[in-house]
Amino acid sequence: MYNMIVSRPTLFFLLCAALIGIVGGVAEICRGVQCFTAETVDSRPCAGTHCPGRSARPSRQFVPTTQGRSPHIVPSHHNPHQQGLPPRAISDPYTVIHPQRGGDVERENARMRPSEVGYGCSGADCVTPQRQATNDSRECRGIECKLPLRIRPKPRQRQCAGEGCTAEAEDTLVHMPDRAAQVLGEFPEFGYPASELGGAPLGVQLTCDIKPGENEVPSEDALILQLQLAKGQEKFVEALRAQQVVIRDLQQRLTEQQDTLIRQQHEILDQQRKMYEQMDLIKVQYSMLSETVKQMSFQSLQGDIQSYFESHLQGLQNQVRSHLQKSYAVHKVDVDAKVMDVGHPVMMDCGSCGPEEYCDFQRDTPRCERCTMCPSGFFLVSQCSPNADRICQDRDECLEIPNLCGERVKCLNTPGGFRCLGVSERDASANVCGHDYFYNRELEECQACTDCEGEPVIYPCTPTSDTVCGTPSETKLSQAWSATVSLPKSRAQTSHIYPGMRLNVRGKEHSDLLSSQEGAMVFRLHGLIWADHNFALKHSCRNFLQVSFRMNSSEEEGWDLSALRVEQPEGKFFQSVSVSSAAEVEPNHTLSLFLKSPNHHCNQSKDVNVYDLQMPFSLLWLSHDTGAVAMTAQTSVSVHYQTTYRPTFKVISVSDPYMVSLSHDTRAVRFTESGVVKFVFQQALYSMGHTCIREGYSLVSYLNRNATNTELMQAFKSGVNYRDTSISLSGAVSVDAGDMLSFEIHSPVQCNVRYFGDGSGLSMLSLIWIPSAVSSALSATISKTGLPTGAVRNKALSFHQVSSGVPQVQLVSTGHFARKSFVFRESGVASVAFNLKLIHSCNVLKVTLQRQEGEQAQSSPVAQQVGGHMPEGTEWTSVGLRAAFEVHNGTMIFITLDCVRGRVNQITHEGGTNISILWVAS
Repeated sequence: MYNMIVSRPTLFFLLCAALIGIVGGVAEICRGVQCFTAETVDSRPCAGTHCPGRSARPSRQFVPTTQGRSPHIVPSHHNPHQQGLPPRAISDPYTVIHPQRGGDVERENARMRPSEVGYGCSGADCVTPQRQATNDSRECRGIECKLPLRIRPKPRQRQCAGEGCTAEAEDTLVHMPDRAAQVLGEFPEFGYPASELGGAPLGVQLTCDIKPGENEVPSEDALILQLQLAKGQEKFVEALRAQQVVIRDLQQRLTEQQDTLIRQQHEILDQQRKMYEQMDLIKVQYSMLSETVKQMSFQSLQGDIQSYFESHLQGLQNQVRSHLQKSYAVHKVDVDAKVMDVGHPVMMDCGSCGPEEYCDFQRDTPRCERCTMCPSGFFLVSQCSPNADRICQDRDECLEIPNLCGERVKCLNTPGGFRCLGVSERDASANVCGHDYFYNRELEECQACTDCEGEPVIYPCTPTSDTVCGTPSETKLSQAWSATVSLPKSRAQTSHIYPGMRLNVRGKEHSDLLSSQEGAMVFRLHGLIWADHNFALKHSCRNFLQVSFRMNSSEEEGWDLSALRVEQPEGKFFQSVSVSSAAEVEPNHTLSLFLKSPNHHCNQSKDVNVYDLQMPFSLLWLSHDTGAVAMTAQTSVSVHYQTTYRPTFKVISVSDPYMVSLSHDTRAVRFTESGVVKFVFQQALYSMGHTCIREGYSLVSYLNRNATNTELMQAFKSGVNYRDTSISLSGAVSVDAGDMLSFEIHSPVQCNVRYFGDGSGLSMLSLIWIPSAVSSALSATISKTGLPTGAVRNKALSFHQVSSGVPQVQLVSTGHFARKSFVFRESGVASVAFNLKLIHSCNVLKVTLQRQEGEQAQSSPVAQQVGGHMPEGTEWTSVGLRAAFEVHNGTMIFITLDCVRGRVNQITHEGGTNISILWVAS
């Protein structure tokens, strides 16, 4: 049997050649060991190294070639078919074909053909003669004999294997192994028959090309070694997976244990919360019982009850402290340190809090809170601890100070103060409250003065005002302040408004900007102010009423900033006006609101009914550090016009005439540099004619830029016949250097109108110019789509932006608040002016400005204005509001419309409906 080591491409080539030989059917003469014809048998004696008598080479021999990949064929010593053959047939091997040798193979094989070897030579000195090249197919040897002549490969050179080899015999003959016969045996025409026909088994062994002498490993051993390595890797992977399962089980157990601990901590926190609620309930009960005891004057019984409750409160505090200590006890879990965190918190505490902080466990997520400071009029019960807040108790001045209110006046204790029943405000102003107390007009009681506790005192405590602590807000650029406004109490049924009455202005909280004294506002800081007041009333006075702002620098000297007239409607419906003004203020300047009548035929208690609005008064204060400029001017003519009126102005005051000035014809205001302008123009008029009532009046503002007028916004006012009234327009707009602002009033044809201009503040222009670095403005009008009609109840209005966008305030474009809300992206102060023109039949029409801190927060009203029935014969009517307030990043505002007992028929989206927003950095 032969052993044949061939590469895969060679074997594939041999099989393909065999198939081609079968299909082609080319008859060729076989020349080789496998042929059994007469031509292969030679009886002549063999001479040379290839004879059988010489020593044979090893059965497996590797002879390297120039390419390192050509196989070598080595004869085997166990071929049964060689026993009956001549020696010549046995000694002739197959020739391996080398395609890379080209045409030299045929020439060398021709030299080595046995038919041309001399038989007379017998020894080492024999020289093989050169054979002539021939293309005779009878000289073919091996499998290639089956191939056609046109595709038969040329024979390779054989290496010389004898002692007498010359330089020309460089290649030697290589025998094919017996295993190739197994493949060839499947094709009977190739040589040996198949094994089932009695032939010898043939086979092919494929091995790697290895250089002789370099770690030669049989293919069977390599396969066994590879299988052993694969099994070892599988066992290692299985071991790793088992360890991963164990780790996951440990992590799952740790997670369950941590969840159990968290649930226990939540239960502890719930118990603590319930105990705190019980303590609060006990405190409330104690305060109620204490008030009852005080009124009954059972001092001894009160002392016993007080000691009883204090002892119980102390016991509850001890229980709370014990529970808080237990909440820190966490069961230890014996887990390998290599198992890391699995994503759940372990401790539910605040960590380390500051010296004046405590851990508030009543929240879902405990956090550090600042300890409560005992307010004025309270004394300390227990100090602040890391786990509990400071506890304060009200001081009972009526018990501590005998005859505090006098022998005949009853004293009533209140939280933080006391009340002397029956004491008037005049008596309280005479320092009846005593030292370290002041009279609070809103609560009508004496309150303890605030202790600044180390902070600087801006204004000390007075008999009628509390202490003002902190540093003056000189570093702030802007502030906002709001207040409620009410009529003073009528002292007699025949109280007349003719001489004028001061309206009571009361702020909800104290401010370092101003203070409220006797219904007026006293400023503490210098700067520029913008004041807005929304006023609604129903009156039956014989003539008009006038609402005005008045500024007083002293008790003797004062002047009217602006004023509006409310015409006579014969008490049929509510009327609304919005008064605005700008001014420059100094400390101790006083701003007041006045309501007056031109004659005595107006009684306060019988003829006037004021509508209670939400925060009708608001104030915007600007520091001089902003670089803002304020100007006030009045109209200088008083003539009759019928259609169009362009007012001329005369400057009353201006803080910087270089930045803001009048044009050459005094009909416009010119700006030297770019910025944002907040303006208001109010004009008083008297009209005659029925067409005035039907069509009304329109006040339009224009911005002249590069000799081109552009309409900014306009306001509408219902007309009157033989009546005095006023029309007003307020807004905000961005201007460039050289721009001019002007106004124009349109009245119906055949309507005789007289426009007033005097120094009473009725026809005034007020504005504030602010640099663009600290301010921005946005304008919008009502949206054409989705206008509310019918029975409208708290309907949010949709808007369409008409001015260019600014980064500080934007109209929401997506989501639930799309086109309805304006969102602020920076903190500051905002000033809003809104005008609405519509047709309705509502008994009361409410317009409310709502503010919301974030999308999930609850909205709250900022300002409100109302309007009543439309005047008879009028096609359109209007209602509007103005307000100033503080905003933060994320603050949203929107406007709602509410119709009470009636319906909304139509809202115009063109002239007469607009909103302008001014933003100033704080």
